[in-house]
Amino acid sequence: MANSFPSGGGRRPPYQRRNNDPFAHIRRNQRIRVPEIRVISPEGKQLGIMATERALALAQQFNLDLVEMAANANPPVCRIMDFGKYVYEESKKTSHSKATASKIKEVEFTPRIADGDFLTKIRHAEEFLDHGNKVKLRLKFRGRELAHTEIGFNMIKRALEELAGMGHPDAEPKLNGKQINVMMTPFPPNKRKRKYTLAADEEAIDDTGSDHDDDHDES
Repeated sequence: MANSFPSGGGRRPPYQRRNNDPFAHIRRNQRIRVPEIRVISPEGKQLGIMATERALALAQQFNLDLVEMAANANPPVCRIMDFGKYVYEESKKTSHSKATASKIKEVEFTPRIADGDFLTKIRHAEEFLDHGNKVKLRLKFRGRELAHTEIGFNMIKRALEELAGMGHPDAEPKLNGKQINVMMTPFPPNKRKRKYTLAADEEAIDDTGSDHDDDHDES
């Protein structure tokens, strides 16, 4: 009977180790092979177009690196810098962003909340979003209030409209048991538009919202 299994005598392809370095794609120093580049000084000043060999010699003169910043430009744009310091600072930014993104703040409403209390909650939610935190808006029903869920949905809709300049809902508000939940993600810092500010004599934010450190996104 013929053997249907492959023979063990064939050569296996060599194991290729995955490069997990997020900066490995950035060409620098001798890896920059184009004849001419546009050079930027360590201080950010334009040094003009020059031969790559000359730019590399200039970087070495100051014990720095020649780093390609815009490969698709004509000619490519390179900067003289301390690449190790650049990697450290960028990694620090990424770590901070991940830590901030994992924090979820909660702001809780009730269907019969007074207008003054409602606006206080909105100001707190706005403050959380302005610090780059995700915010979970939650409205809890009590007793017979559950018979009029439309009141709760209108309240959450109003809250989303008040916070429209600071972030966007990840999904439509949903009724889950006796509460309506919706998660908001903040806009990038340059696109946030605050509508309110916290008064100096208001209570601390922690009296209204609570921290939740999550390693995963909620829907």
